[in-house]
Amino acid sequence: MAYFSSSTKDFIKEEDRVVRKILYLPWFLIYVILGVCGIGIVMMYSAANGSMSPWANKQIIHLGISFPIMIILACTNIRFYFKISYLIYFLSLGLVIYVELFGYRAMGAVRWLDLGYFKLQPSELMKLAIVLALARYFHKLNYNKVTKLYALIPPLLIALVPIALIIKQPDLGTGMILLLLTAGILFVAGIKIWKFIFAGVIALCSIPVAWKFMHEYQKKRVEIFMNPELDPLGAGYNIMQSKIAIGSAGFFGKGFLKGSQSQLSFLPERQTDFIFTMYSEEFGFVGAIILLCLYSYIISYGIRVALNCKNHFGRILAMGCTLLFFIHIFINIAMVMGLIPVVGVPLPLLSYGGTIMITMFISFGLILSCHLHKKTTIGSDISSFL
Repeated sequence: MAYFSSSTKDFIKEEDRVVRKILYLPWFLIYVILGVCGIGIVMMYSAANGSMSPWANKQIIHLGISFPIMIILACTNIRFYFKISYLIYFLSLGLVIYVELFGYRAMGAVRWLDLGYFKLQPSELMKLAIVLALARYFHKLNYNKVTKLYALIPPLLIALVPIALIIKQPDLGTGMILLLLTAGILFVAGIKIWKFIFAGVIALCSIPVAWKFMHEYQKKRVEIFMNPELDPLGAGYNIMQSKIAIGSAGFFGKGFLKGSQSQLSFLPERQTDFIFTMYSEEFGFVGAIILLCLYSYIISYGIRVALNCKNHFGRILAMGCTLLFFIHIFINIAMVMGLIPVVGVPLPLLSYGGTIMITMFISFGLILSCHLHKKTTIGSDISSFL
């Protein structure tokens, strides 16, 4: 006698597969990710002068939402992402266009969609959408055609159209992230190095023209980068306070809740863009090195997943998501140390914010999916899938 129907048996088998996938996840990597998030929550507690409100408690909620999303995405078959990659891209592009026409204006920029309970920033979705679209494009492209100039037209259009719209918002920081991300993916896909050199020369020659189209506050940031003392109480205030905080920290830092620049509110935006400055001031050189080691482990694991993936889509997807994580870290830390002009780029997993945390956990979910399905083959026709 059969105690279970065929549909019930299929459900049990599928449930078993999901459980096995969860067990096979690289849990040490996940613990490291959660550990960095924990450091961020501790620093938000410090930023509020020893209080969970207003940032630490909300960031815990952001983490509680983001973590299950990562696990669900990790257990989803990589073929599903291949199938919907272009759909996600065009939906994200539609949102970017919509925000240009009807978006919510804040701080002189139109970057958000006001959904009542929260404000959605479509440019964040665009980061992942470009990675998915380019991964699918290069997966279906014959390797011999990658070197052809005409093969570069579709991926450049995929990237440059949303980049132009995002810079127009204006959001130069996100636009630069997307530009670097696209360049990195093109390099991974096999584009010859001389083409990057040629593009770099053109970019350098176009700087005078680009300067004329930049907003006054953007020009001011570049001028302050060249000479922070030019406006020490205005545009140069943030970076000067950041350098003072980092430079005065010493080897072991001033101690938890004892950072003078952060606790006395000399350091602006200490819970978001300048959270690495506050962390370095309190925990010093040793603490900064430990954090960078944790970041390095996450990045190296993402690269390892990409190298071990048997399908080209998974390789580019994992590498693209890892690049996205690395670019955010590089720009933020270089910015607070005065190595590049100040831009509004948060530090992943540490900075306060639900949008950046969800974006990063989605990218981790995609990387973990590539890891779990590294032996999955993706043909040119998967119309029968699902």
